[in-house]
Amino acid sequence: MFPKQLHEGAILVADSHCASWRTPFIDFLIALEHGEIQTTQLVLMVDNFDLLFGPVTQTLQDNRDSIDRLKRLSQKIEIIYLEGNHDFRLTSLFPNIYVVGRSQQPLILTHGEQRIALLHGDLKVPFGYSLYTSLIRNRPILFCLNIINTIFNGVIINTLSKQMQRKNHCQKIQNFEAIAARHITAPWANACDVVIEGHFHQNRTLDIAQLKYVNLGAFACNERYYVVKFLEDRTIVDEAIFHKEPR
Repeated sequence: MFPKQLHEGAILVADSHCASWRTPFIDFLIALEHGEIQTTQLVLMVDNFDLLFGPVTQTLQDNRDSIDRLKRLSQKIEIIYLEGNHDFRLTSLFPNIYVVGRSQQPLILTHGEQRIALLHGDLKVPFGYSLYTSLIRNRPILFCLNIINTIFNGVIINTLSKQMQRKNHCQKIQNFEAIAARHITAPWANACDVVIEGHFHQNRTLDIAQLKYVNLGAFACNERYYVVKFLEDRTIVDEAIFHKEPR
């Protein structure tokens, strides 16, 4: 069973793309552990790791520090983890975290009379992408990938990691309003007041029809995170900036 409510003061973090060469998310977790940042509910909105595939051993080894910190934090605060296209098959890895797979999204939470939908952002996609994203989550495929990667000293994961290092997560998408409008045409959206997505990294809030649509900015870009506030009948997602000196 997933949680039913989105808390006042909940922290949302999207698209951290944590990796050995991009570590601000680790510093953010340390700040939560030490009480420098406080919340009772942490919502990890997809792609918090560049590469974290539950059945693939190297991705677990490469992210061991962050994984262990999340496990410790889950003993103290409620953590919801929406899987994305860079991090999936994580349920057994995080037994005390509410892991929401792509097929289980959107996760619809309430606050009072408001209904807030949380999701990765890649549900309304062309057939080719839908096929691809199903294949990369397939257990037999991941099992084979893990064997090949292990036999050949990390050739697959190391190659993917190099590709990720070249990726620009901070590009502005032209005509994003049209993309957002397509994403709220699903039947479930008709029963919601707010839709919050990651994936696109746009840091935009739009009023579309009767909905408030929020696309979160990527933590990987400038270490943004968001604090949820409820004002009468409105949901406010306030931006905050976390910054630590490089370790």
